[in-house]
Amino acid sequence: MVTVTNYAVRTTKDDRRFITLELSGKVELVQSQETGKFYATRRRCSIPSTFDEHVAKSIIGTEIEGEIVRVQSDPYEFTNPQTGEVMSLAYSWAYQPVGETETIGETRVTIMEEA
Repeated sequence: MVTVTNYAVRTTKDDRRFITLELSGKVELVQSQETGKFYATRRRCSIPSTFDEHVAKSIIGTEIEGEIVRVQSDPYEFTNPQTGEVMSLAYSWAYQPVGETETIGETRVTIMEEA
């Protein structure tokens, strides 16, 4: 299960507005390969929607069947704002509905919190 935790208003290249939903999974601990320290984090991703802001706001807290899965991506650098550690990551997160193999909405890591 994932939870709708927020929404954002985005703009396409041709200036059309649309709403994305932020989905969050459960909290988990991961260990830094460079420092060995553990970080509390949760998998998050954004998916596009057809909702207006009123509907998007009203469904925050709704649980949806499925999971947020790790997807390989081109390498990018991420700086942990808590520690200043710069990490090279080659994955992002995407939503995968139950029983499906395809994913929706790849999102790079943007936040980690030290445990």
